[in-house]
Parts: sequence; structure tokens; C-alpha cells
Amino acid sequence: MSHLSITADARIDGREDLIAKLPHPPQTEDDAELILLAYQTWGEDCVKHLLGDFAFTIRDNRKKKVFCARDHFGVKPFFFTHVANTFKFSTNLNSLRTGSDTLNETAIGDYLVFGLNQDLSTTTFREIQRLPPAHSLTLHNGSLSVRRYWTPDTSKEVRYRDRDSYVEHFNELLKRAVRDRLRDRIAISMSGGLDSTSLAAIACDLGADVHACAVVYNKLIPDEERHYATLAAHHLGIPISYVVADQYSLFHEQAAGDMNQAEPFLLSPLTAQFHTLLRLCESHSSIGFTGYDGDAFMSEPKQRPFKVRSTLRRMFGKRPQEAVLPEWIDESFARRTNLHERYKESFLAQRRKDAKEERRPSAMRALDSKVWAPLFEGYDCGATRLNLELRHPFIDVRLVEYLLSIPSNPWCVNKHILRVAMKDRLPAEVINRPKTPLAGDPTLQLVRHGSVRWLDSFEVNPQLKSFVNLSLRRSIANELTPDGLWASLRVFALNYWLTHSQPIDRRETENQVNKNHAYRTSIA
Repeated sequence: MSHLSITADARIDGREDLIAKLPHPPQTEDDAELILLAYQTWGEDCVKHLLGDFAFTIRDNRKKKVFCARDHFGVKPFFFTHVANTFKFSTNLNSLRTGSDTLNETAIGDYLVFGLNQDLSTTTFREIQRLPPAHSLTLHNGSLSVRRYWTPDTSKEVRYRDRDSYVEHFNELLKRAVRDRLRDRIAISMSGGLDSTSLAAIACDLGADVHACAVVYNKLIPDEERHYATLAAHHLGIPISYVVADQYSLFHEQAAGDMNQAEPFLLSPLTAQFHTLLRLCESHSSIGFTGYDGDAFMSEPKQRPFKVRSTLRRMFGKRPQEAVLPEWIDESFARRTNLHERYKESFLAQRRKDAKEERRPSAMRALDSKVWAPLFEGYDCGATRLNLELRHPFIDVRLVEYLLSIPSNPWCVNKHILRVAMKDRLPAEVINRPKTPLAGDPTLQLVRHGSVRWLDSFEVNPQLKSFVNLSLRRSIANELTPDGLWASLRVFALNYWLTHSQPIDRRETENQVNKNHAYRTSIA
């Protein structure tokens, strides 16, 4: 393979199964070598045999081409530019910036209206592209092509004669998903819900040293997470640490760099508690688990449609009730980006999807959403600047495909299959806890009970005036609805980003890469 070289940020799952299919065993434990061997065996179809979280680029000198791929759900970021026959790539968007970047106005409009970019192949910068999840890229003879290599399938059906077999197979797959991601010591972002506590229980069964970390509220909103998370931690015999989120104000920067993000959608009003939680996890391990996103595949409704968790829904937008843009959107900007028509089409498209009969409407709605990839990009060490890799066992491809294939009723209603599987591993109070959203909106409470005039009287970046007519924007305190509040907060976040976002120093990039061992090069 002297003609092949690879640069990869990768963690390959199902290693034993993959190695068994290869004509030659790997010489090392390196995941990059496994990918190279898969490419040597199947060519570009190697991605159909790979499981895990990965972003990689293979240079094939013999065929004079470059082949790249990103994992099924976009856990690993992949950005690239192809300008004047020069191809550059990175898992860190800021490292591709030139300092004189032209903004992608369509992405800016999407952020202001929807909360995130609706085109997963683009970024906030016109010349920097994003490789979407479950896609590969080939560069050959100066021509660049992108194709999708995996699409979730709901047409397959698995039927067992006895009920126990459904749970046994589920247990096997979930345990395998945890084992493949596990190291001797892990930290877990553990609420008092069933998903994260189940992962902690399985990790303990597999002999890992587990430390739980949880965000709790003491006064700001009614919150039972401390009670349930503590109950689960004590039952499992693991230590738990808390981030008391009441103390943080909106857009609070707990540590330098928390607010310096590559794209505006990564600037959350609650950024302080998020980054503090991740730093707490990092203090215990370089590997962290989340319980995201068990809801998508195990919470099918019997009658009414699945609802995304309230905080994510408000941060990243939700289905509009009417196709009317916020009045403060600059009209000439809206015309330039065709924003009125795109907003209306999004509204109508969602209605068409809701009206369409689907075997698994909740799961497919989640898989079709634009939230996952940007959410995972916010978890990535390139965004957090931490020596912490976040892993998400519930979005293991093997587990997801199984959950999509079994009868939704009863197994994927109210997480029935997970509750049955964990009945002997978690306290009954946690097992039987009904699915409940956060008892209040912390952002709304901070606006109502604190001084937020600074969110209206900020120094305006000249570029913001190209997108927003500030004379038509209500003061934050006078916003009438939570959704209106979140939309208005995006104006502040965009202004902050326009003022402070800068390309990162190349040396900083190299140091971060070395610190996190994010990139590995293997030339055989």
C-alpha cells in the first residue's frame, strides 16, 4: 500500500467483524490502518463496511485521486475548500479560514430564522464547504463529486415469536455499542433520565471506572434531575459531580474561548453550563458518554407526533405555525437570499411530511432534522478546545437499524424496550419515571428575573445591519413568547460572532491536534 496514505480522525467499531472480512490482518491497532485496508479491499465502497465515528482522507497516488468520508451521523466534523485546483480539508472549520472570508448570506439567513443552517453541505463561509453525514467525496482529475453512502431504512422488519428475543437482541446490541466506545475510565453526562443512566449501568457491568456529571438547578426552575441522577448514581455505586447552573447568566463565558466559536449557531445563551459540564467531564477522563439520542428511536407516539426536547427546539428552531419571517429581518437581505420563499417552503414541506404516512414517523423526523451534525460539531474537541472526546452509544448504526426494524408498538413507545432491558439494573423510580421535558425554560427565567438591557444595547457590528433592521427588534424583556425570545437572542449571538470570530492561529491548530491525538497519518 505504498501508494496509499491516510489522514483520519477515526474510531472504528466492530473491529473483529471488519478484520474477519479483510484478506490481510492489520499489523497495528491503529484505526487508520483498518480504514486503509478496507479501502484496499473494497475501494470507495469501503464506507459500506465501516462502523464508528470517522472523518478521513485517503490519497491514492496510483489512481491519482483523493477519497474522503464522514461517518453516518456526523459525529466527526469534516470541512473542505476546493479553490483554484487546491483542495484543503480539516475537522476544524476555523483552520480553513483566510482572514478575508466572504460570508454565506443564505446560511446567515437560515441561522436567524431557523436557528441553524438548513444546507448541511455548506457553512457560514461561502468558500468553505461541509461534507454532510453519511457522505463520501472523491477528487479525481480536478473534478469533485459527493455521494451519499448510507440512508436509514424503515422497510426492513424483524419479527420474533417470543417477546424475550426482542429484548435479548436489543441488550446485545446496546452492550456492544457501549463496549466499542468504552475505555477503562469514562465520564458520563448523566441526567436523571433513562438513557444516560442506562449507559452508566452497562459501562459499570463492563468493568469501567465511571464518573457521572450532571447539570442541575436549585432555584431558577423546578428541577428533579439532581434527585433522579443521585438515586441512579448511588444505586450503581459511582461518584457524581454537579454543575449548579443557577449561577450563570446569559452568554456567560466561564473560561476564555467559550464564546469563540467557528459558527454562530454554536453560541448558546446557556454556553457557560455546557462548557463547564464538559470541563468537569474532562477532569475525570478524556472519554465522555452522552445519552443522546434515545428519544429519536424509542419514543414513537401512539397518536401524536414526536416532539423535540424544548431547549434544542428553541435554540435550533421548530416547525413554524405560519410562514412569516421575524419583522426585524432586513427586507433587502431577505430578497437577496430568497428567504421568504425558502421559509414558506420549509413550512409547507414539514406539513407534507407530517401528513405522509410513515412506519416510523418519529424516528424519521429526527433523522431528517438538521440538528444532529451541528450539535455534534459543538461537542467536538475542535470546538470545545478540551482533551475530551464525546461518544454517543445510542446512535450506533447497528442499534439504530435494529430499532427501526422491530415493531414500534410496544417496543419503541415510551422506551418500553429500554425499560424492560434495564429493570434489574436501575432503581424502579428511575425505570418508571415518565418522560418529562425540563420543568421550565432557564433562558426565559433569566430574562424575567435579571437585568438583560445589555442584550439590547450592545455595540453593533456594521455587518449586522446588512441582515437585521434593529429599529424593528423588540427589547429582549418585551418579547412576548419563548420562541420570539430565542429568535431575538440569535441577533445578539450573531453580532457577537461577527465581532469576535477570527481564524485560529495555525500553531494553535497543530497544538490542539497533538493534544487530542485527533489526526493520525498512516503511510504503509
